[in-house]
Amino acid sequence: MCHYLFLYSIMKLNPFVTSSRRKNRKRHFNAPSHIRRKIMSSPLSKELRQKYNVRSMPIRKDDEVQVMWFVLLRGSFFIADVQHVRRINLTSLCIYIQVVRGHYKGQQIGKVVQVYRKKYVIYIERVQREKANGTTVHVGIHPSKVVITRLKLDKDRKKILERKAKSRADGKEKGKYKEETIEKMQE
Repeated sequence: MCHYLFLYSIMKLNPFVTSSRRKNRKRHFNAPSHIRRKIMSSPLSKELRQKYNVRSMPIRKDDEVQVMWFVLLRGSFFIADVQHVRRINLTSLCIYIQVVRGHYKGQQIGKVVQVYRKKYVIYIERVQREKANGTTVHVGIHPSKVVITRLKLDKDRKKILERKAKSRADGKEKGKYKEETIEKMQE
């Protein structure tokens, strides 16, 4: 028994951070709102990544996103265009969305209508489904399954982008010796 504990303590990098699945799940589902905001981050598109030098951002209402993939168990959902609303059954869904291992992957671009931190989901403008009584509701999608194509920028968000880009640029230089420092070390 003590051999296993010894090996476990060697493999672990930080003894103060737990690796317990039970404890990590508890912290994830009991997380306060300000931590859920960080968890609910989405990657930026390639264009935005090159422009801002930032990989991901916490998602917010009115960001424009592109759905990478999401799961629908049964029923049908709506793809709403500006002019009209089309109802798509799951049987005819293959025409519009490429099916990959039971998940529905779509290239729909739409605005984020709501960020629901309690359920860890976001609701997107054009991703809806029909309930049994005929009303339409938005389908909840996890933020990690979408890509942000356009950011809603205000002064606070611009500051966040600048701070992240600066730290990323500093990280590239970190740990690399310059010629002057190498010459000083050799003397």
